[in-house]
Amino acid sequence: MRTLTQEEQRFLLALARETIAAKLEHRAPQEPETIPAEPGTWALTQPCGAFVTLHIEKQLRGCIGRLSASDPLEKTVRAMALEAAFGDPRFPPLTAAELPRCRLELSVLTPLEPCGDPRSVRLGVHGLYLIHRGRAGVLLPQVPLEQGWDLDAYLDHLCLKAGLPLHSYEAPGARLYTFTAAVFGED
Repeated sequence: MRTLTQEEQRFLLALARETIAAKLEHRAPQEPETIPAEPGTWALTQPCGAFVTLHIEKQLRGCIGRLSASDPLEKTVRAMALEAAFGDPRFPPLTAAELPRCRLELSVLTPLEPCGDPRSVRLGVHGLYLIHRGRAGVLLPQVPLEQGWDLDAYLDHLCLKAGLPLHSYEAPGARLYTFTAAVFGED
């Protein structure tokens, strides 16, 4: 996928916010006013994985995404915005009173790449996805920087997120993948 323009980033953020607002107001979502000039040539029509993250006063309020998608990016963002706001099992559904205080962040992902050497992971660049023993966990590239983790802590927290013992990424049969993301948000 090519790099998203600032116009496309603004469009996706507006699309995510409008999708959530429409659900809270029990109405159909409207198209954001900022529409890129050449529909059909923009990155938003390409299938792409994405995560939508919600924060209120810098505290996580919801985060849901898809690592890959067969739908166009704009459709994936709409669906993940609804899931982050109303379907994240860690939080109650977002309320209308919370939405004005809520800040949205989008992570648009590159395809997964097998990671043969966990020591090659670059903090702040690579997101991680681990599959082992029927469990899976994912951490976005920005997470270790936000949490102040070094590489070992990042890998350990990935295991914990998957519900696996520490160092499971090194276990026989474990599959570790990396990806990068274009991360942008409101503010």
